[in-house]
Amino acid sequence: MAFTHLHELIRMANERGVTIGQLMLEVEAEQTGRTKEEILARMARQFDVMEEAVRKGTREPVMTRSGITGGDGHRMHAYLQRGQSFVHPDTLRATAYALAVSEVNAGMGRIVATPTAGSAGILPGVLVAALDSGRYRREELVMALLTAAAIGLVIANSASISGAAGGCQAEVGSATAMAAGALVELAGGTPEQVGHAVGLALKNSLGLVCDPVGGLVEVPCIVRNGLHAITAMTAADMALAGVRSVIPPDEVIAVLHEIGKDMPVSLRETGIGGLAGTPTGKALREKVFGDRAARRNAGPTLAEAACREPAVAGGTGESHRGDAS
Repeated sequence: MAFTHLHELIRMANERGVTIGQLMLEVEAEQTGRTKEEILARMARQFDVMEEAVRKGTREPVMTRSGITGGDGHRMHAYLQRGQSFVHPDTLRATAYALAVSEVNAGMGRIVATPTAGSAGILPGVLVAALDSGRYRREELVMALLTAAAIGLVIANSASISGAAGGCQAEVGSATAMAAGALVELAGGTPEQVGHAVGLALKNSLGLVCDPVGGLVEVPCIVRNGLHAITAMTAADMALAGVRSVIPPDEVIAVLHEIGKDMPVSLRETGIGGLAGTPTGKALREKVFGDRAARRNAGPTLAEAACREPAVAGGTGESHRGDAS
């Protein structure tokens, strides 16, 4: 499907007098030959999978295969029941749900990549939380999935949704934008407000690096899903309140692409830099993979050097980089 710019989506939706989700449904039917009922049934099954992952990860602790992390979705869900959180429990529920889905993914369970497995918790987190609020019908949430899909297509076609190509901003950032736009349309917002929600959510994710510890989709990926679920909800509320993205959303998406190209390889899903390159990150990698020989042959990262030696007064960044090489 050739959606490459949000302004095209918005223009087409306005010209046809439909929502972006309805436009996506119409175009999908036109291009695939499937009936709208068939497409909606497929999307409903996707939503069922999302909800199953949410329930599984909140009902019981789900541990990841590596044993590095797990059970946080269950912990958060139990915590919000106390009614003592800083964030309202209804909002915090989306965080718990996003954590839960991400843990199900890391535990080799069944999820829906939205748009990737590493960012698969955000959209289910906010939509299942919306379902549980009692304010929306399941059919409306299925339509919201189509809205999110249209937004994801634009980002994928004009920038990237791959952490290896554009860093975590391309995965978690895209998922946050998709979720924000979907929520706006779910709440009855206009196509223009959907666009602003995308711009607001995505600009708050620009520059986010992809630095998975051990190369696994666990640390910091799972926590980022939980936190960005709240970002998506906030961006949606801002757009519904009339807050506009001063930089047009299509330009924000273009910047995401440019930043991704400028990002060093060590911060694009290689498990080398960032948190993956810290002493603890490398120790966890050893614990899981036992690659002590590889570690002995590698020099210390900047993070390791900073932890091992005190900073020298008057020292420069250049000298520290030289020491670390």
